[in-house]
Amino acid sequence: MISWKCKHTWKTARINTLWCLLGCSIGDFGTILYFQQIQHDWSTLEIMTLAIINGLITSIILETLILIKQMDLKSALKTALGMSFISMVGMEISMNITDVILTGGATITWWATPIMLFMGFITPLPYNYWRLKKYNKSCH
Repeated sequence: MISWKCKHTWKTARINTLWCLLGCSIGDFGTILYFQQIQHDWSTLEIMTLAIINGLITSIILETLILIKQMDLKSALKTALGMSFISMVGMEISMNITDVILTGGATITWWATPIMLFMGFITPLPYNYWRLKKYNKSCH
């Protein structure tokens, strides 16, 4: 049975989740902002799907760059892909669902962005804590 009361593990899980959020947000928000600035005929679903994919890619790149200080490139990339992919997918989906609920989707606004970031942070946090406790594994 895993204890959910460990302050140290919660702190580590929060830090790991914040790094993941930073990486995901760069690709996700960058994609949405790009499409807000150009004329296009892409649907909201197409933009949101591309935003999720780009968010996953930028998160993997950021995590690999962080991990490369501790291991070789191949191991860093493998670790970034394997250890936090579920967390990243959950984060991306929750941020984009929040965007759709608040703005109709594929829209970055000053008032919706903090809510999207909060949802992206809080959604994978329990999973990240659980993974740390069960496997003693983290990405950073």
